[in-house]
Amino acid sequence: MSQQQFDSIRALPKIPSSYEIAHTAEAGDLRISLNAFTFFKDNEYFNDIVEGYTLFGTQLNPQLVYYPTKELRLEGGVFLWKDFGNPTLRQVRPTFRATWTHGASQFIFGNIKANLNHEYIEPMLDFERVMLKPLEEGLQYRLNTKRVFLDAWVDWLKQEYPGVNYQEQIAGGLSSSFRLTRDNSPVQLSIPFQFTARHHGGQIDTLHIPVQTLFNYASGVVARLPLRGPVFQAVRLNAYGLSYSDHSGLFLLPFSSGNALYLNGTLETRYVDVMLSYWQGHQFYAPFGGSYYQSIASRYGTPGYTDADRRLLLVRLLRDFRISDAAALTVRVEPVYDFNRSLLDFSFGIYLNFRQEWLLGNLGRRVRVGQ
Repeated sequence: MSQQQFDSIRALPKIPSSYEIAHTAEAGDLRISLNAFTFFKDNEYFNDIVEGYTLFGTQLNPQLVYYPTKELRLEGGVFLWKDFGNPTLRQVRPTFRATWTHGASQFIFGNIKANLNHEYIEPMLDFERVMLKPLEEGLQYRLNTKRVFLDAWVDWLKQEYPGVNYQEQIAGGLSSSFRLTRDNSPVQLSIPFQFTARHHGGQIDTLHIPVQTLFNYASGVVARLPLRGPVFQAVRLNAYGLSYSDHSGLFLLPFSSGNALYLNGTLETRYVDVMLSYWQGHQFYAPFGGSYYQSIASRYGTPGYTDADRRLLLVRLLRDFRISDAAALTVRVEPVYDFNRSLLDFSFGIYLNFRQEWLLGNLGRRVRVGQ
């Protein structure tokens, strides 16, 4: 899991990364990959910002993978999404990704590495996007070294065509972390910086309404102290300052700017990881962030409701059960206390993830009969 964003737990098994696969693949390799994700998240919320709901379903993405060269990976397949309790498929979409790996850098075109792969903190990018917004399409650059993680991305949300009655929609951002200490340092220190932007606009639609552009920023410090005990393994502390600003031509939201403070303390143990978080937000809004942190009601909340100053205390309990090298079961329990309403809510989730690739053969070594 990411050291700097414990609350963006990936709920994914630890399998070789795309960087590692790129260094073991050969030109001509033909592979088949399968990503399967089954999720259950029960939100027992009773507040006006976001009321309770349940997410329960499964997602499947089989793909063919081909390496024209050792550094270039081409993937094509189909994405299937089925919610339990609904007899029809929620989504059937083609997927395509081209990844060029050059040393520690990756350039990705098509279906970029989405949601939790960006490694944002949850107030900036909602954990539930792994279930509700599993695909992102656009461009991405990723850098992953011992000291630097950087992810710059653009997700083209909605394409505009001449004469349509809607605006084009674009999302994008940058997520990064810069480690300050050496490998043998007793305490690991890093500086994260995160940015997201959402834009609604365009010139060829029939609406002729002002554009809307929203920015969010987050930065702070992350410290991790390894304990190396039989039960207690590490302590992690992080603090973030966040901001929100509306740079639209016409303000359509209740607040045009805001800020927040996000403090976290985590104890990693052999049996369960425990995280305690404090959130204090003033007129804060992040369109991609977790609903509970916002000062503006989500689509699950009371329409038009706002809470300019939110103070929350959150606890997260996480346990991973490793099934195999390609599969894992993750359990999350997350109570949250709203100081303004003296209200205790909670959510509970179970996530089963399977990710594996199989080598079918190498097309470069095959020779036609008769040659």
